[in-house]
Order: sequence, then structure tokens, then C-alpha cells
Amino acid sequence: MLSDIEIASKAKKEPVEKIAQKLNIDNKYLIPYGKYIAKIDLDILGKVTNKRQGKYVLVTAITPTPLGEGKTVTTIGLSMALNKLGKLTSTCIRQPSLGPVFGIKGGAAGGGYSQVLPMEDFNLHFTGDVHAISLAHNLAAAFLDNSVFKGNRLNINPDSIMWRRVLDVSDRFLRNVKIGLGAKEDGSPRDTGFDITVASEIMAILALSSDLKDLRSRIGKIVLADTIDSQPVTMQDLKVAGAVTMLLKEAIKPNLIQTIENTPCFVHAGPFANIAHGNSSILADRLALSFSDYIVTEAGFGADCGAEKFFDIKCRLSGLVPDVAVIVCSIRALKAHSGRFKIVAGMPLDTCLEKEDIPAIEEGICNLEKQIENVSLFGVPVIVAINRFSCDTDKEIDFVKKRALEFGAFDCCVSEVWAKGSKGGLDLGRAVIKAAGSPKKFKFLYPLDIPIKEKIKIIATTIYGAKDVEYSAKGEAKIKIYTARGWDNLPICMAKTHLSLSHDPSLKGRPRGFILPIRDIRASIGAGFLYPLCGTMQTMPGLPSHPVGENMDIDEKGNIIGLS
Repeated sequence: MLSDIEIASKAKKEPVEKIAQKLNIDNKYLIPYGKYIAKIDLDILGKVTNKRQGKYVLVTAITPTPLGEGKTVTTIGLSMALNKLGKLTSTCIRQPSLGPVFGIKGGAAGGGYSQVLPMEDFNLHFTGDVHAISLAHNLAAAFLDNSVFKGNRLNINPDSIMWRRVLDVSDRFLRNVKIGLGAKEDGSPRDTGFDITVASEIMAILALSSDLKDLRSRIGKIVLADTIDSQPVTMQDLKVAGAVTMLLKEAIKPNLIQTIENTPCFVHAGPFANIAHGNSSILADRLALSFSDYIVTEAGFGADCGAEKFFDIKCRLSGLVPDVAVIVCSIRALKAHSGRFKIVAGMPLDTCLEKEDIPAIEEGICNLEKQIENVSLFGVPVIVAINRFSCDTDKEIDFVKKRALEFGAFDCCVSEVWAKGSKGGLDLGRAVIKAAGSPKKFKFLYPLDIPIKEKIKIIATTIYGAKDVEYSAKGEAKIKIYTARGWDNLPICMAKTHLSLSHDPSLKGRPRGFILPIRDIRASIGAGFLYPLCGTMQTMPGLPSHPVGENMDIDEKGNIIGLS
């Protein structure tokens, strides 16, 4: 089998204008970035208001291992399969963060024969949207510290500053830093730190904004700090909201590329689902739905993370209702959820994971059961896609299929899109078409007009399986402050590990009876949600012992080597 980048390099790409023509998008709305990438001019929004809406398909997953479950591969492969079945389909995915690209996971363009192209550009910088967010975010941080240093006209309490700087690199050494060291003119010393760029509230806002005007309004509402008398200080107060939005004038435009089989693919935004809401942009989805019969999008990590936030945050804002959800699982991961095996990124797999082991699947399949239950709570039909590996046996596949249907799945199909492209996803595509036409009664998990603690408890007990929730003193204090400010009517965006249904990554399968600890609650007023931090959740990842970037290089002709 060729490597991902070798497969990508041999694929025949079509000019981006031809990809746009498939969707009847006029060339005048394209802003080309070379031959195969284009941004979509937002002037097109005036042309799509009354256009038909396609079917809306969400791809999510069971609780993943550190290696992932093949969610992006399935999203891309399913899109291609639906096209093969005669449905004009677009893919809508997130832009990768360079932190994981060089850290644990590598690229995020899919893999095998279900990739997006050009994969090296997609994974490395792309059209610069993430860098624009880094610059915009850090400009606000510089203005904030400068305002305190130059007379503090806003009466800001330096100890209340919550706007940390960001960088799109996984670097644990920047989690906690002291700034302002040196001479007096170098600033005033204080403790702060860095988050990864995709955890920035600006990234979340980019994904949730309806247009440039909405983006500007949301940027102005971002709360950076408090005054001495405990009043919020916003970007608008700091007079930096205009400059920040100006830096994002190109980033707000969705990107158009293609899959390896030349299916249109919209790429826009990329917030982490364990920290932020983990979904691509509302703008990209609306555009794709207006020009396609079907769109297939993905939500980050497991259904307890990205999918719950897709339903309760993104759908609430967009007004778009999903027709069907696909939960991706692998035999390997179901075995791992038995708790008998440990999977470490960059280390060889336990050979037992590659041998038939029905008892291990039986012990770990409770995670699939819970994730089917989680998605079904929203009234959306669920299809399970088994991302098949060469070592999976027919007996194992049949066992999972049988149990998935018992758990309430609409259907369960084998997906071989990594090895076979669209041909490996035809059964899955047919199941999606059937499910998308079935009755559904979409509903949110909770109403907005209940107290903060009630919303958190509903998510913790209903989605995660917790017995109860406990709060640190800081968390309790924040709830009182946010309630007094009228922010208690916002949705909740939980920040927790993606490696367990609980807050503890070591708890596999379907943990029960645990107490979910909330150590802090932060407010993203521009994005429009509150985000509790569960357990020891980090907003700046670290690198593993052997980052995948060690295997990457570039030859004298400019060809990228080792990116996958």
C-alpha cells in the first residue's frame, strides 16, 4: 500500500473552477489560491437565501483511541460514495491545527483513497486562516497589556486578565509563563500563558458567525478582563475590535478544494472539540447545503464531545437540522475499551489487538452503546460505520453489526473507504440515503432558560453517565458572577478529555457512578457560550516522546516527504 502522500501525489486534480462548476457556483465568486484552492467571496450569500436545502449528514464517533477512529476518512469517503450513487454531495470539514500535524496525529486530510487535495497544502498553512486568527488574538493581548501599562484608562484589574496568548504549536512549556520581565519600559510582570490557536475564542466565533457584520459584532463582545470594581472589559471597550476583525476579513471566507475523486469540499475553521465546539463553520455548511443534494460534515472526537456541541450550540445558532448521524467505530477501539489494552500514539500496537477477540469486543462495546444512545437523545437516526482494518475478522464484524442494531442503530455498515475510496462506502451511502428520508424529531438536550448548574448536570449525567457534579471554589464563584451578569442563559461548551466519556482518560468503556469535577468555568461571550473545565483539561497540548514531525522532510525539488 502506498503512503497517503504518495497516493495524493498520483491523484488527478481538477482545477478549482471545475469543482465550483459542479455546484453551479459562478467563477466570479471564486478567489483563487493557485490552481486547486479558492476562497468563496461572501457576496454569494445574497444569492443563496431562497435556494433549496440539501440533506444534512453529521459524522461523529465512539470515544476514540489516541490514533483516532477514521472519522475524517469516513466523512470524505461517504461524500464520494453518495456522489457515486447519484447524489450531488459536498464535504464540509475543519482545517487542521499544526499542533497535531507535527505532534501526535499527523495530517488531517483523511487517508488512503479517501483524502482531500492538495493534501500537503491543506495540512501545512493552507490559506493562512489559522495564522490570521493567531495574529488577531495576539494583537488584542498586546493592546490589553499596553492599556494597563499606559495609564490603565479602563481601570483594569491585572489579576483578572483572562486573555492568554495563542500559538498553533503543541508546546507544554508555554502553558504557564511570566511576561513583562526586564527593565521598567519592558512592561509590568505578571503570570499568564499560551493556548493553542484553535482553542481561541476567535476561532470559535469564526465558525459560528453568519457573515462579516456578525463576526464584527461578536468580536466586540469578547470579554478580556474585569475592572477593579468587577465590571467586564470587552474588545469593544479596548477599541481593538475593529482592528481584530480587519485581520479576519479573508479568514471568514470559506475555502473550496476537492477530494481524491474530485468531490467538492468546503474547509473552514477548526476549533478543538475537547476544548471548544469542534465543528466547521456555519457559513460553509449553509453554502454547501444551498448548492448540494447532500452535505457530509464531521464533529470532533466522540459523540459526547463534538456531536453534543454540534447539536446544542451549532444547530441552535444556525437553525439547521441534521437528517442523519453516522457514528464511526473500529474493532480495534472497541477492544481497547475493554480496558485490557493500551494504545499509545507513536508506539507499536499490542499484537493482541490484531487477533480475533470477541470477548474483548463484548467488554468494550458498551462505549458504542452509550454513543448511539447519546445521539438518539437528539431525535436523529443513527447509522454505525465500522471502519474496517485488514486484521478484522468477519465474525467480529458480524458481532458488532448485530449489537449495534440491538442498541438502536438505524443500520450498521462496514466502511472500507480508506482502501477502496467511494466503492468501499456504497453500502454506507445507501443506508444514509434511506435514513435521511426517515421521520425524525430533532430536539435540544436542554433549554437555555435554566440555571448554569442544571445545564451542566444534564450534560454530565445524561451524556457522560456521571452520578453528579462537584465544583471548585473558583467554579462556584464564576457561576455567581456569570448569573449576575445575565450570562446564565447561554449554552454550555464542556472542555474535557476526548479519550473517555468521563473526565478521566484512563476510564474506558462506559464509566458509571463517577463524580464530574468542574475546576473552572470560563466565558466566551463573543462566541456565545460558557465553557466549564473538567478535571485537568489542558488548553495547550504537549508533544509526545517522538512527534510525527520527526518523520517529515522536504527534498531538493520541494516535494513533501513523510506527511500522512
